[in-house]
Amino acid sequence: MYDVMIIGSGPAGVSAALTAKARNLDLIWFGSRNLSRKITRAEKIVNYPGLTAVSGNEMKDAFLRQIEASGITLTEARVDSVYPMGESFMASAEGQIYEARSVILAVGMETAKVIPGEEEFLGRGVSYCATCDGNLYRGKRLAVVCTDPELEDEIAFLASLASHVTVYTTYKTFSLEAENLSWKNGYPLEIGGTDRVESVTDRDGTEAADGVFFLKASISPGILLRGLETENGHIVVKRDQSTSVAGCFAAGDCTGRPYQYAKAVGEGNVALHSVLNYLK
Repeated sequence: MYDVMIIGSGPAGVSAALTAKARNLDLIWFGSRNLSRKITRAEKIVNYPGLTAVSGNEMKDAFLRQIEASGITLTEARVDSVYPMGESFMASAEGQIYEARSVILAVGMETAKVIPGEEEFLGRGVSYCATCDGNLYRGKRLAVVCTDPELEDEIAFLASLASHVTVYTTYKTFSLEAENLSWKNGYPLEIGGTDRVESVTDRDGTEAADGVFFLKASISPGILLRGLETENGHIVVKRDQSTSVAGCFAAGDCTGRPYQYAKAVGEGNVALHSVLNYLK
C-alpha cells in the first residue's frame, strides 16, 4: 500500500514525484522514460524559469538528470483503470494491481475523441488493456482502435487470439501483417449492441464485433476513473487540485488551459502538498 500513486510523467507528474520524494512519501509513479511527447516534440521553450531557450529534448534530459539524482523509480506501465476503494485506490496496469492511499492524475490532455458506445459498453465488450482482457476473446471477432504505433505489439497479441481483428489507426502507416488482420485509417463512428458489444460502425458500414479494444497513449480521465467530474474533457479541480473523488488530485494539462509547462509544474507541486494534508 503506497502513500501516493502518481499517473503521468509530463512536467506535472515530474514535479509531484520530486516533491513526494523530498517529503519521504512511499510512492509509485507510472509513466515513460521519454516523459512526455509534448516535451520531446517542442522545438524551443523560452518561458520556463531556469532553462533559457532550450529544446524539448534538452528539457527532458534536465528533468531526467534530476529524477535520477533523486533516486526515484519510474514504473513504465500504462494504467488502464483506477478504482476508489473507500480509504484507498486500486489501479490496474498491464495486468498488475497496485494500491495507494491517494492518487495524483497528471495524464495530460487526451485528444482522441470518445465515440458513442465507448463509455456505455466499458466492461461489457469495451476494454483498454489487451493483456488483461485479451484471453476473453479467443476465437472471436475484435475491433481495435490504436492511436500510437508503439502499442502495435498489443494488436499482434490480440490477433494471436481472435478469429479476426479490424484495426483502426489515427496514424497513416501500419506495420503489422496477418491473415486475420484488416486495417483502416481513421476512427470508427459508433459501437453498437444491447447488453454487450455487438457491432462497430465506420464510414464503410457496420460489421459484427464481440469486443472493442482502445489502445491509447492515455485514457480520458472520466473513463480512467469512473465518477470523476469532468468538463469539456478536463478534470474539474479546486484551488488545491482536489477533484470530485476524495483522495484523488489532478495537475497539468488534464485540468484545463493554459497548456503550459510552468503551470503544470506548479499544479503538480500543489497537488502533492494537498496529498500531504489529505494523508493526515
